[in-house]
Amino acid sequence: MCAGFPFLTDQSITGTPLKFMSNAKKQVIDRFTTEAGYGFLSNFHPSTIYMDGKPYKTVEHAYQAYKTTDESNRELIRNAPSPDVAKRLGYALVLRPDWEQVKIPLMREFLKKKFENPFLRPLLLQTGDAELIYTNTWNDQCWGVCRGRGENWLGKLLMELREELKKSGPED
Repeated sequence: MCAGFPFLTDQSITGTPLKFMSNAKKQVIDRFTTEAGYGFLSNFHPSTIYMDGKPYKTVEHAYQAYKTTDESNRELIRNAPSPDVAKRLGYALVLRPDWEQVKIPLMREFLKKKFENPFLRPLLLQTGDAELIYTNTWNDQCWGVCRGRGENWLGKLLMELREELKKSGPED
């Protein structure tokens, strides 16, 4: 480094030309709400997906239904009138024994199906290279971040899918 100029490299020491480091901060999208313009990122956003030949009104409906292998409970959740009701029904379930192993791969599959939608796919792509952080206030530290803590799996899976879609092209 050049003394006094940490943003420069010294060609005589490193063999690389002098470069300016970017001070630009990466865009962060951390509100998956309609008001913020990013409601389509929410699992509550209306977007019918099909699992095992059956329609689910939202990703939330599918996620909550797949917490169980009991078909009658799945049907009850699948037919819930709203994602909020589906979520409440999901809280009452006895979780399937392999839930911790399958929940992230299932969510990946649900999101892929959601963004096959020709209206939603370009919206995800239009988030560019922004970091997607599912910020919440209800302490969901698996799928999001609450009070600065969390694994942000929803954000990670959305960014992973966005990269796959970029590579596959607009129509694939």
